[in-house]
Amino acid sequence: MSFNKIFVLGAGAVGSVFGAFLSKKYDVTLIGRENHVKAINLNGLRLSGEVNEVFHVRAEKEIRVIPKNTLIILTTKAHESAEAIKGIKKLLKKDTVILIIQNGLGNEEIVNKIVGYEAKVLRGVTMIAAEFFEPGKVNFLNGETVIEYDEAAEKIAKVFNECGLKTRLSNEIEREIWCKLIINCVTNPLTAIFRVRNNEVISETLKTVRHEIVRECAQIAEAEGVSLPNNLLEEIDRKIAKYTNFSSMCQDILKGEKTEIDFLNGKIVELGRKHGIPTPVNEVLVAFIKFLEEKSYGISGKN
Repeated sequence: MSFNKIFVLGAGAVGSVFGAFLSKKYDVTLIGRENHVKAINLNGLRLSGEVNEVFHVRAEKEIRVIPKNTLIILTTKAHESAEAIKGIKKLLKKDTVILIIQNGLGNEEIVNKIVGYEAKVLRGVTMIAAEFFEPGKVNFLNGETVIEYDEAAEKIAKVFNECGLKTRLSNEIEREIWCKLIINCVTNPLTAIFRVRNNEVISETLKTVRHEIVRECAQIAEAEGVSLPNNLLEEIDRKIAKYTNFSSMCQDILKGEKTEIDFLNGKIVELGRKHGIPTPVNEVLVAFIKFLEEKSYGISGKN
């Protein structure tokens, strides 16, 4: 049995792509910011890149009712998770499934703490890359989505795959999360600082910096009991070289919005302190991004 209803909670760049594809066969509502919602309801959602098509999918600013057998795909920024889930907690049902597809570490702990036993919470990661600079329009590169293995996840994977979203299940979701995290720890801050596309940081000039970021992250992963691939440096460089989009953090800085740095490099620094492992390169990157955020918000940084 498939889902009666699908909500994409936090339909920005990646969330809009999921909603568009799923709307081909399912009852989908995108939950997003007012200007994006207005543009979609007026002219449809225009995807460009892998496909060039307008999707006439419903969009609203909030979830008012959650029917039985509903899937909620959480694609807000990581720091917006708590507020988003608190807003719908009273509407949740026992058969509601919340699939977290976000960057960073610690996301599911935040959601589980709020949800409790009111609904099922699953974690996923995606390699879909998307750019969102204008309401109602998203440019994207398709990529694989991985979801932690579960009976409900089998149903989700079937739904996703039949709608063109390449998806697989994993019994090692922590490993998958860490591999995506390390890619993000390299691309997001570097591209945000230099205002370049992801593949542009694969330069010989930045090689030492890239590899130091990866080395620090890998040390923390090992301390956390997570096993990573032996050829991690080469594999990450190879993957990043394929992505010609602006990272989500670069987009946030360009738009003057808060970034997910606390859930990416900031989490590496936090865990480094916990384990007594120095993470100087990641610390510098966090400081640089925090400074850019302050400049974007017009904050002096002084108390």
